[in-house]
Amino acid sequence: MWMQILVGAGLLPIGEAFPAPWGEALKAANPRGFYESQLVAGIYYATNPHPETGAYLAPAATCEHVVKVFIPGLIRSDVAFLDRVIATVRPWRQYAASLARMKALADTDREAALFDVPLHPGLRWWAENFALIRDVATRGYPAHVTTYDRLLERPAAEVDAVLSWIGRGDRTGALAAIDRELRTELAAPEPAGVEPRHAAVFDELYDRIHRGQDLDERFVALLNRTDAELRPHLVAAEQQARESVVQGLAAAPSAP
Repeated sequence: MWMQILVGAGLLPIGEAFPAPWGEALKAANPRGFYESQLVAGIYYATNPHPETGAYLAPAATCEHVVKVFIPGLIRSDVAFLDRVIATVRPWRQYAASLARMKALADTDREAALFDVPLHPGLRWWAENFALIRDVATRGYPAHVTTYDRLLERPAAEVDAVLSWIGRGDRTGALAAIDRELRTELAAPEPAGVEPRHAAVFDELYDRIHRGQDLDERFVALLNRTDAELRPHLVAAEQQARESVVQGLAAAPSAP
């Protein structure tokens, strides 16, 4: 939705609303478009210059453009491109339900399935959002971290804050892009496989971000302890993914 808002505000997007080959399949999930490109994986040496065309995006020439980058890609991205970062967090249960829905829509893409990491959605939520917090704290680029619910609850305040922070953009066009009717996963089931004490930390992290509350020293220490407990599961999932990719590539028919 933030891409739609910023495009509505008059900023120039990098990426298509419905990139091939996902155009028709993903319209069911978001009829207004995703505005994605190969840069969702990050703006770094593997994606810039473009691996096929050789086109290069220079930081100075693109500082007034907006681009959608997933959190793992943000971590990879060259800080020279991170003039402003808007990050949106959703409750981990809703994230899990959304991930399941997207996988169902995309289940015909065998190549994507080959490279998918078999990680519990709750752990994926944790890994990405903990990495986001750590990266912002480590590299110190300007970041506005909010929640999807807060944007829908107080759209004018959120849009005004972001456009003022960016220093440009049409407020009317930005607000017109917000459509509450497109919201999905209002109520999401409790995914099995997350210990209650970890779920409590996930919930508190989301609540603090939603309320705009600082992460104090005590809570940061709790986040670090939680990540240390969950890290072995994340490492094991990465190793399993590598082995799965190797096996899948070995079994796949040779390309013509």
